[in-house]
Amino acid sequence: MTSAPDLAAAALDSIRAWEPASPAQGALREEYVGFVEEGQGDVIFRGGPEHLTGSCFVLTPDLLHVLLCFHRKGQFWVQVGGHVEPGDPSLAAGAFREAHEESGIASLVPFEPEGAPVDLHRHALSSRFGTCLVHWDVGFVAFADIEALPVVSEESEAVAWFPVDRLPHDTPEDFPVRLRAVLEEVTHRRRAAA
Repeated sequence: MTSAPDLAAAALDSIRAWEPASPAQGALREEYVGFVEEGQGDVIFRGGPEHLTGSCFVLTPDLLHVLLCFHRKGQFWVQVGGHVEPGDPSLAAGAFREAHEESGIASLVPFEPEGAPVDLHRHALSSRFGTCLVHWDVGFVAFADIEALPVVSEESEAVAWFPVDRLPHDTPEDFPVRLRAVLEEVTHRRRAAA
């Protein structure tokens, strides 16, 4: 089992190593570094009212569709993800585990095997989320075929594919902008690797 301080240190290394295409994400990255350093490892496993979470944007390889779940507590459509568990070897592994559990899709393929972040998003939570007040979310990407049939989990009311340019109306207000930035990040990395 990986300890919370070890997971936080590994997450910090991953966040520091990421050079986002977006200047706004670069500025937020520095805030994340400070948050994890100040938390001294107590930022994982719901270590307090503010903590790191890992989410996963499940996309089709052509980047035309995204898999979203209708979150039971939040009552909105959003990418899959959640809290890191003590058995997760890394923040990315936790995000991919959550993606498998919440989507029911076994054939997810991580965008990058080492699990480099593609998105940072800090957001306050409503009282429906209990003692969690703020999630410092680190987003990753995995790919699946559009024909992969999702299965609803106990954390969501529905799971479905949507065209990236025709999202449901009940997503968080900033979600369309966030998704566009993720798609731009993936496209940027693909070009850099070509």
